[in-house]
Amino acid sequence: AFGASSGNAARALSAAVDIQPACLGLYCGRTVLSVNGSVETYGDCGVCPRGQRTDDNKICRECVGSPDRYDWLYLGFMAMLPLVLHWFFIEWYSGKKSSSALLQHLTALLECSAAAVLTLLLSDPVGSLHIRSCRVKKLSDWYTMLYNPSPDYITTVHCTHEAVYPLYTIVFIYYAFCLVLMMLLRPLLVKKIACGLGRSDRFKSIYAALYFFPILTVLQAVGGGLLYYAFPYIILVLSLVTLAVYMSASEVEFFKDLLVRKKRLVVLFSHWLLHAYGIISISKLDKLEQDLPLLALVPAPALFYVLTAKYTEPSRILSEAGNGH
Repeated sequence: AFGASSGNAARALSAAVDIQPACLGLYCGRTVLSVNGSVETYGDCGVCPRGQRTDDNKICRECVGSPDRYDWLYLGFMAMLPLVLHWFFIEWYSGKKSSSALLQHLTALLECSAAAVLTLLLSDPVGSLHIRSCRVKKLSDWYTMLYNPSPDYITTVHCTHEAVYPLYTIVFIYYAFCLVLMMLLRPLLVKKIACGLGRSDRFKSIYAALYFFPILTVLQAVGGGLLYYAFPYIILVLSLVTLAVYMSASEVEFFKDLLVRKKRLVVLFSHWLLHAYGIISISKLDKLEQDLPLLALVPAPALFYVLTAKYTEPSRILSEAGNGH
């Protein structure tokens, strides 16, 4: 019995020696070099290959899951950003001079839709609209470059990899496709149909895109993890603020002119869709019986504005102040 226990202790000590030195750092792991039955051979501690992340035992494992509903909502938000900016600058620079704004809006929608499909088709597995991914566990998963260990405080072990594969890099690929498709399609369209604009004005919406795409890229590179957790609230706040600004810039009789000016109806429903998207992103629709009634709150901000606009009209306030004085 003593010999058997001594043998077990020796084997345990040998196993402990085999796994030394410890794999330091939050995101450093050992790659699987070979598998022989149930026995795996591991490499040195270091960075995991693309498409893998460390498990609880510091072993690099391939991402075999699929994005959950919240992940898809996040990707949808990042895909909407360039499209909304395209539409804003097209409307801003077209104004009332050109009747080509609608065609440019449709072209921007076509560009972003085609870029999204191409991005999904080229993601792993290639040729499918489905993608495999690693599950996001915490905010630090987005910033693995900040957690490279320095065992001796001199040498840094670089273990930076995409722990949230592919939620981080897929956005950059999508933006690249958007930019390429815009440069291929939009100039030809604008040159042919934007006759109501001057030569210097017809390409301004394209020039604006050349500015906001680098800004979006830097925003994703620096704040991707923060956007992942905050985008539902960003959507709600921006939809409320922009709707209030647009309605205040229009006449007070906003709803009376909806049927006459269909453009206002489109703007109103667009804001409502964004507001609903934000509510769905926050609730995740985990419990339909509790979350679906929240969508009834979507028209509330617009109705509140209409009911209270007459009391806050600047001309009325100034006139009453003058009478009181």
